[in-house]
Amino acid sequence: MKLFAILFSWISACLLPSHAVQAQQEPIVIRFSHVVAADTPKGKAAVRFKQLAEEATNGRVRVQVYPNSELYRDREELEALQLGAVEMIAPSLSKFGPLGVREFEVFDLPFLFPDEAALHRITNGPIGAGMLQRLRLKGVIGLAFWDNGFKSFSANRPLLAPSDLTGLRLRIQPSRVLDAQMRALGAQPMTMRFGEVYAALEAGVVDGTENPPSNFYTQGMQDVQSHFTVSNHGYLGYAVIVNRKFWEDLPSEVREALEEAMRKATAYAASISQAENDRALNAIRASGKTQVHVLTETERQAWKKALSAVSVEMEDVIGRQLIADIRRTIGTR
Repeated sequence: MKLFAILFSWISACLLPSHAVQAQQEPIVIRFSHVVAADTPKGKAAVRFKQLAEEATNGRVRVQVYPNSELYRDREELEALQLGAVEMIAPSLSKFGPLGVREFEVFDLPFLFPDEAALHRITNGPIGAGMLQRLRLKGVIGLAFWDNGFKSFSANRPLLAPSDLTGLRLRIQPSRVLDAQMRALGAQPMTMRFGEVYAALEAGVVDGTENPPSNFYTQGMQDVQSHFTVSNHGYLGYAVIVNRKFWEDLPSEVREALEEAMRKATAYAASISQAENDRALNAIRASGKTQVHVLTETERQAWKKALSAVSVEMEDVIGRQLIADIRRTIGTR
């Protein structure tokens, strides 16, 4: 009887339709951790990837999105990814310098990219692909670049000219380029986790920030910063990366489906970033708490001149050839 029962169970399993067998399998879980709010461009793109990935794999993959540092904070998430404690993150490009991939700090150079079209010629082209490929040596796979937007300065006093930053303590990400940028403006750079910035501003530990409008508004910084200058002096973007072992161990058909989902999510991120920042800037104005100043062209040229030496100073850090290749590709000098 026992033998009959075993044979019956085996035959029944063989006769089950393939989708029923698949339904019995445990789904592959991807924990996607990031440090910004869910209603930012990155936050929305992460949710879109979740939807696309689960649909493309017929539920074989489940993506769990953890925004706003719910799992890991800035400096912790890269280590957590390398250790396999989380499968996917999307750190800002400045984070890769301390990891030992200094080329990514090229995106921090002030006034390097005149607009999104020029930027995308790099992130969507061979230069960007080559940069992502270099991450494999660090135990991670680079899947895509995601946009947030161009940064602006904020403080509790008007910032119309570069000299207005003199003596201010400004929060930066861990980047030698950003450190040099603030020093060129006479400000004191202070490296700090993103999730700690609001409290630091409220307590007066730091005096100001540089952020795209979406990050500024979704963190409520309009409550603790009275002036916001639309300078668009630098770019803030992200690289979506996964643990290398996890990615390479996936069945090939699952990996291909996820790659396609990531391509669509990346296109979505690019399509919403400007609109999200425009909406946030309008909300900052409407709050009545923060005065917004948009640089005139004359003012903008004064800021560019004040920061022009940073690119030369950082050539040995980032790579002179990379900077030259980017300038040639986007048609600037």
